[in-house]
Amino acid sequence: MNITDPTTAALISGVLGYLLGSIPFGLVLTRLAGGPDIRRIGSGNIGATNVLRTGHKGLALATLIGDAGKGAAAYLIARQLAPEWAILAGAAAFVGHLYPLYTGFRGGKGVATFLGLMLAVSWPVGLACALTWLATALAFRTSSLSALVMTLLSPLYAWLWGPRGLSLVAFAMAIAIYIKHLDNIRRLVKGEEPRIGAGRSKAAPRDS
Repeated sequence: MNITDPTTAALISGVLGYLLGSIPFGLVLTRLAGGPDIRRIGSGNIGATNVLRTGHKGLALATLIGDAGKGAAAYLIARQLAPEWAILAGAAAFVGHLYPLYTGFRGGKGVATFLGLMLAVSWPVGLACALTWLATALAFRTSSLSALVMTLLSPLYAWLWGPRGLSLVAFAMAIAIYIKHLDNIRRLVKGEEPRIGAGRSKAAPRDS
């Protein structure tokens, strides 16, 4: 099905993307597993990094896949309904993750959803982003720094290997991710940012 009316197509794409992006996989999965409300532990974040602090690596991985998948799914579904508005649906999913309807607009920092969208729109761009995150994480063992380096370079990757306009979308999302990481940036400057694998924490500082 292809929606031809541009106003209807834009509206459906945006709403669909936002609602998909709002699904709080970290919260849902930990609750289903009988775990604590992750909004009350660690950083209070609903993303995979905070789920990892519960000690459940499997749940953290599932959260990562879910958060990335909703960005990809929003784009791919919208591409079937209204191809010219598919990137809008992906961007709306990103916004939905940052400010989810279902949790009082308290969401994550968008890194996994951003990556999922990049992979769906252009796999070379997504792969370059993923490898950048991984290389930085292996070198410095800091999740937030890996996210910041990845998103900083993403507009360049999108310009080199992505479709027209993707670099502007990546740039806008990178700005949003940097704003969400301001506390992390301050701690990185002070050398106080927690490392990956630091273990469980009930009062850990906020991170990605």
